[in-house]
Amino acid sequence: MKVEDAYNAWSATYDSDHNRTRDLDEQVARQELQNLRCKVVLELGCGTGKNTQLLADISERVYSLDFSAGMIEKAKQRVPAANVTFELADITKCWPVDDQLFDLVVCNLVLEHVEDLQFVFSEAARALIAGGKFFVSELHPFRQYQGTQARFQQAEQTTQIAAFLHHIADFLAAAESHQLKLDALKEWWHEEDEGTPPRLISFMFTK
Repeated sequence: MKVEDAYNAWSATYDSDHNRTRDLDEQVARQELQNLRCKVVLELGCGTGKNTQLLADISERVYSLDFSAGMIEKAKQRVPAANVTFELADITKCWPVDDQLFDLVVCNLVLEHVEDLQFVFSEAARALIAGGKFFVSELHPFRQYQGTQARFQQAEQTTQIAAFLHHIADFLAAAESHQLKLDALKEWWHEEDEGTPPRLISFMFTK
């Protein structure tokens, strides 16, 4: 099953499923972004909009992209904020945004499904203004080493979503290649993750 087809199918139950990775990512985004004040934000892979309202609260304008029509429809229902624009787009292709427009680009739980990190970091650098920030929150590669990847269950059938392994060094190399400076790297555990490797990793880069 194609990744976009899988997320279209998952959109029906995504918000109600028990999902510690999703819940932890929402906490991470709030902790890391809630004190920022931005003019224009680009959200990559908005999903059902779990972080979109936060972005709307900290900025004057939000452009939220996703390649799943099902997910975007849920996000529109969840976040009717007037300062948010949703658009169907594939971030592995040229992004439908102007150069040097955004002071914040965010990408949450998306890049495990993207093979070419270099392209994403290149587009982020193109879209950011000088001094703009690129925030990334992803499934920790330590979890992927153990075989963990995005999956969902419906009608007693489990669907695993195609994923690519990116090492920590891969993120750092992609950023360096496009003159994005690392400000912070953090590892995160859900409250139920005692005694396990970190569930998520986050990066904050500055152009």
